[in-house]
Amino acid sequence: MSQPFPPDPLYPSSQVPPDLPSKKLAAGILGILLGGLGIHRFILGDVTGGILRIVITVLTCGLGSLIGLVEGVIYLVKTDAEFYQTYVVERRPWF
Repeated sequence: MSQPFPPDPLYPSSQVPPDLPSKKLAAGILGILLGGLGIHRFILGDVTGGILRIVITVLTCGLGSLIGLVEGVIYLVKTDAEFYQTYVVERRPWF
């Protein structure tokens, strides 16, 4: 069985946990649909970021949910290895 993309030498595939693609997909879709509620950040284990997204959305009367929309799209565009390194290992809080 062949891989859809060649492995990236900067991010060895052995580092990526087997449940990551489903977590990435869930975080991306929930970021797009319910980004203002910060659920995508809770899925990634970032409780502070999730609460911050809720506060921003309330304070901006809903306009803060655009942050979640952008984050969801970014999650889905990144490769599994890039997503893992950026949001799980480095725990990057924004975009």
